[in-house]
Amino acid sequence: MIVRSFFWWLPLLGACATAGNLRAGEAKEIAPTGRLRAAINLGNAVLAQKDPATGEPSGVSVDLARELGRRLGLPVDLVVYDAAGKVVEAVKSGAWDVAFVAIDPERAAEISYTAPYVVIEGTYAVPADSPLRRIEDVDREGVRIAVGARSAYDLYLARTLKHARLVRAPTSPAAIELFEKEKLEAVAGVKPPLVQLARGDPRVRVIEGRFMTIEQAMAAPRGRAGAVRYLRAFVEEMKSSGLVARSLERSGQRDALVAPPAPAE
Repeated sequence: MIVRSFFWWLPLLGACATAGNLRAGEAKEIAPTGRLRAAINLGNAVLAQKDPATGEPSGVSVDLARELGRRLGLPVDLVVYDAAGKVVEAVKSGAWDVAFVAIDPERAAEISYTAPYVVIEGTYAVPADSPLRRIEDVDREGVRIAVGARSAYDLYLARTLKHARLVRAPTSPAAIELFEKEKLEAVAGVKPPLVQLARGDPRVRVIEGRFMTIEQAMAAPRGRAGAVRYLRAFVEEMKSSGLVARSLERSGQRDALVAPPAPAE
């Protein structure tokens, strides 16, 4: 689904540089069609949320997309997906110009990343009476872990688990539903939605600690070197200006952290 958005002037975004700072040809390389098509993943509630009344997406990734469009002097089309794996798959058809996904080496074959702008913990939720108490307890024979297919934590756990079995759902929210419906031993995901689940259901608890740190970055299709160079500088300014922090606060994502500055190249 594509949501057309023209509100890149929103006061939330504050004072920023103009499109005049672009190098020649950069806007065209970032958005060859003349419209900035930004892939928004509603499967990660830390990055994007859907207004239940209007259906409009919001959140830090939406704010970044709108500010980027303002700087480029281009209208913004929000191309909405319900899972990160679908975002990555869609790059093959040229469906988007920029995306907001977790850094993973497997995805790097198709897309190029900026440094992260948000850092989130990946952890497990389990039944409240489960004998699984520590992160390392989960990787044992007979343990079934619900996970959103092709999510960053699915890719990571597929590489690192030795004994437990992954049970994949189409999206990360669907993985929580699968965990509950099939009475699986655990569900893997980003920490904030799992904490929210446990707060609302005393039959569920979140295991302390994390199995990975998930670095959320902006991305562009591979081969657009000028676009990636611009996006990397853009992300660093959005972190240092406080836009990322303000957006996370506005959207209630207080368990997510603004990523530290990228090392100088």
